[in-house]
Amino acid sequence: MRLHELQPGSGARKKRARVGRGIGSGSGKTSGRGSKGQGSRSGGTKGAAFEGGQRPLQQRLPKRGFKNFHFKTEYALINVEDLVAFEPGTVVTPELLKESGFVKKLHDGVKVLGRGEIDRAITVKAHAFSTTAAEKIAAAGGKTEVI
Repeated sequence: MRLHELQPGSGARKKRARVGRGIGSGSGKTSGRGSKGQGSRSGGTKGAAFEGGQRPLQQRLPKRGFKNFHFKTEYALINVEDLVAFEPGTVVTPELLKESGFVKKLHDGVKVLGRGEIDRAITVKAHAFSTTAAEKIAAAGGKTEVI
């Protein structure tokens, strides 16, 4: 068997019904939509939550709890293993990380996480550090500065 001889199994592919192609086709005139009403119009569905004009269930239920997503601090994350790309003695800043492509957006700041190993002494300036990241940077002879 060769690549050009491959075919889907019999019955695996079904032809699309071509509606609105004349009365003799069996699905002409109204194209299987019936006559009049919302379902017969183009774009005529309201979605899964629509309940015929009645107030939908998720809107009728009481809302509880505290939602903080509007005000949460969102950090751009970088791991210790990524910092190996910089030369020893380099001062790594959020702007440098963005320039070199390690971080796309700075969001509310940069947080350094502790995945991986580092073997060079560099100074890292960031908005937050995980405990393990700070320990690994210090163990390699580097410094951490919280901005």
